[in-house]
Amino acid sequence: MAEPLAIHLLGPRPRVVRAERRQPAPRGHKVWALLAYLLITESAPSREWLAQLLFSDANDPFNTLSWNLTQLRRLLGHGSSIAGDPVVLRLPHGTFVDVHALTAGTWMQAIDVPDLGRDLLEGKTFSACPGFDVWLLANRRRLAGAAESVLREAARAKVSAGDAARAAELASRLVTANPLDEDAQELLIRAYVASGDRSAAEIQRDACIALFRRELGTDPGVGVLQAAEPKHEHALPHRRPARAATVAQLEAGMGALDAGAVDAAVSFLRQAVADAHDLDDGPLRVQSLVALGSALVHGVRGRDGEGAGVLHEAIGVADRIGAPGSAAQAHRELGYVELLRGRYDRAQRWLGNAARLAGEESTERAWALAVQGVVSTDVGRYDDALNAFDEALALAQARGLSQVETWVWTFTGRVHLLRQDLEEARTCLTEGLAWAHTVRWTAFVPLPEALLADVDLAEGRVEAAAIAYEHAHALALQLGDPCWEGCAGRGLGLVAAYRGDPATALRWITEARHRCVRLPDAYLWVEAYCLDALCTLAVEQRYADAARWIDDLEALATRTGMRELVARAYAHRGNLGDHAAGAAARVLAAEVDNPALRRLE
Repeated sequence: MAEPLAIHLLGPRPRVVRAERRQPAPRGHKVWALLAYLLITESAPSREWLAQLLFSDANDPFNTLSWNLTQLRRLLGHGSSIAGDPVVLRLPHGTFVDVHALTAGTWMQAIDVPDLGRDLLEGKTFSACPGFDVWLLANRRRLAGAAESVLREAARAKVSAGDAARAAELASRLVTANPLDEDAQELLIRAYVASGDRSAAEIQRDACIALFRRELGTDPGVGVLQAAEPKHEHALPHRRPARAATVAQLEAGMGALDAGAVDAAVSFLRQAVADAHDLDDGPLRVQSLVALGSALVHGVRGRDGEGAGVLHEAIGVADRIGAPGSAAQAHRELGYVELLRGRYDRAQRWLGNAARLAGEESTERAWALAVQGVVSTDVGRYDDALNAFDEALALAQARGLSQVETWVWTFTGRVHLLRQDLEEARTCLTEGLAWAHTVRWTAFVPLPEALLADVDLAEGRVEAAAIAYEHAHALALQLGDPCWEGCAGRGLGLVAAYRGDPATALRWITEARHRCVRLPDAYLWVEAYCLDALCTLAVEQRYADAARWIDDLEALATRTGMRELVARAYAHRGNLGDHAAGAAARVLAAEVDNPALRRLE
């Protein structure tokens, strides 16, 4: 049996512990750099690649790589193996790796990671290896974002479990790290309310409002403004509920939501939740909580934080009554919330749980896979995305799930568009747009329409693209959807650039970038998509703000793990004349399975 192995790469003192004994540290930092790269990269690095990445400053890079691999084998012990070309690292079953626990573990596992929130290989620099230095910086930022996501998830779980004091402690760490994070501020205020400290909640809310007015010139969103209000268990005067009446409240709420009467729907569903609680009817309570949480996430702008809290409560009740599968939709909706905010590691975990809990229930499994595909796309795992979409589409077609089919065709088209497979992209997006019209999913129409216009523009059909962008933008404005408004506005800017009007292009794309995130629960990938277009325009026109916008794209993409857009940020910098950044872009692009990205140089 292999001896227990633990690998710690976070913080200033990386270490390997075998059989509960810390191993002597290897000479120099390069062994740690090599270990970190092999554990985190999703590519299969060849020996030539590793030699150039980490040892190009050596007299004999290949021999130096071999020596470091030998040192690494000695550090990890006999139960591990590092061999082959490409180089493959295999660890004994049950090995603890702190960065893996942080990104793929449950929040309960991740919250106990030593040095949570500390940098990867903290304090170590590799100036002689600029490509690796950039890779390290990108992963430090991504792991810092992952640590914040774990704190957020743990705080929400603690609120739903009744441990409000611990929730407030965790949420305060988030607020301290980023005071302008509306979601963190709302979570802290709600934790104070849950603990019964209304005064602390009001003080925190007022301090948040003052901060936002001072720093941003605006108030925080409705989620923060209303977070200090006490939780009402009953929307109607207290009376002994009947189960039939509670079911009717639930049905009325869902019917109102389908009809677009969101305020009425939320009121009905709050009452159903309160009555199910009084009835001590666990299954009905789970069903009502999931319905309310979903309504808050999808129907009420700026209320994803509250909706996520309700969904956590649904999962807690489902676990207590021994019916975790009844909350599969809650797991999926939480994955969707995390997707929007670019917390992809947590999104993937929630969606994986949803697919597993759904079992043979085709509808829920199809939706979980469909959203999983979007997560994989956003982080540049395109093959994984297509596999998820293919399975979701098969389920949708077998069961007649028209909205799932609409979603899958559209987002599959986005994968092909990003890969510059324009013929495939057109086929899929045309199908997605047709389905959106067929099922009267008007709120979704602007996305496939704008992406299809992207294909038109890439193929030189400028007038067709302009007409489609204009319609998508007008419809998004009518719907009040900032995300789709951003996609279409970006496109109108690109049309202006094609027509030789860079000033109008700049105005459209800049406005699209800011308007798409005007609400706290906006889809961050759209902002990055707009920023990428803005950087392209700025570099071409040599605008003075080009470097600042590239920095903004890099910061957003590295923090969230949008790997392709990290590589594109460095490619933009390379196109401004920074040759080291251009070389770094090639290192970053190697981890993304997109041949089109290799052509950025």
